[in-house]
Amino acid sequence: MSSTAGSATAPEHGRRGRKGPEGSTTVVADWVRCERCADLIYGKRFARTLRVCPDCGWHSPLTARQRLDQLLDADSAAPVGEVQPLHDPLEFADTRPYAERLADARAKTGLKEAVICALGRIDGRPVVVAAMDFRFLGGSLGCGVGALICEAARTSLARRVPLLLITASGGARMQEGALALMQMAKTAQAMAELDEAGILTVSLITDPTYGGVAASYATLADVILAEPGARLGFAGPRVIEQTTRERLPEGFQTAEFLMEHGMVDDIIPLS
Repeated sequence: MSSTAGSATAPEHGRRGRKGPEGSTTVVADWVRCERCADLIYGKRFARTLRVCPDCGWHSPLTARQRLDQLLDADSAAPVGEVQPLHDPLEFADTRPYAERLADARAKTGLKEAVICALGRIDGRPVVVAAMDFRFLGGSLGCGVGALICEAARTSLARRVPLLLITASGGARMQEGALALMQMAKTAQAMAELDEAGILTVSLITDPTYGGVAASYATLADVILAEPGARLGFAGPRVIEQTTRERLPEGFQTAEFLMEHGMVDDIIPLS
């Protein structure tokens, strides 16, 4: 299970701001260094390529808002669902109380939870999108995320429009214990209702997608797509090797390996 964010972002050299949707500020760096090939990319060019390195194809991690801005038609997004109050029956604390960690994640990301759900349009066609954000406690699945995913599914069902899930997660939120694990069954049931109603569901796997999210709604869609190099699995390679005491194939959790073995329908580069 996961609780903390650790996703790398592209180092940015020199920053300029411009106003984005809802008064937010979108920062455009003068130069960005690719984390794979180490090339310097002009910031505006990096933005035009949807934060994909034009030289080696490395996909920089995107925030949930960046995903929605890229996908949905301008001014078409309407929020779906409301964030539930904190569920902390265990009053969980490690080096810090859970409530403090949650407040800190909200302050740092400007988000209320690890997913943003919206009803909008893509090329004029209506769609419900649920985009996860790994910066928020590692994109972990807790009661709040589960409730929002289910509300997105209900909206999709009520309006009979497709549901697009964009996943990025380290797994279930350990601070919420069994309540976090329950969200796997809860979201799976919501996906089953869409399946029974014949409503299209699409999952876009981004790096990384692990644990309870990988074992529930991320892999229950009608069509499962992945970004190049995205990792998908229940546990990380080191944990599996330590448990099974077997040497595993190189890159066995990457999108390319999974597509070769029938676990992913297609690999979709952003640009």
